[in-house]
Amino acid sequence: MANFFDLDVSFDGDEPDLSKIPAEQLEKAVAELPDALQSVARGLLIEKRTMSDVSQDLGIRQGELVTRLHRAMLSISMSLMNGGRPH
Repeated sequence: MANFFDLDVSFDGDEPDLSKIPAEQLEKAVAELPDALQSVARGLLIEKRTMSDVSQDLGIRQGELVTRLHRAMLSISMSLMNGGRPH
């Protein structure tokens, strides 16, 4: 069970760059996400926790964490392109 969360996962470079979004705007966008995506985005994008820490806290594999993070980032990006409306 100890190796359950130890998968080394990295992105392929196709992720939206959210680094230039002001913290307040990012927090608002994260708050509009569905719960499953919100908890991942909050832990990784706002609280700056490690993938291992967040996956263990949520009880999900890192592969699932990466999938949820990718979906959250795409949703945030689309929301911002649509003038802040949830996508």
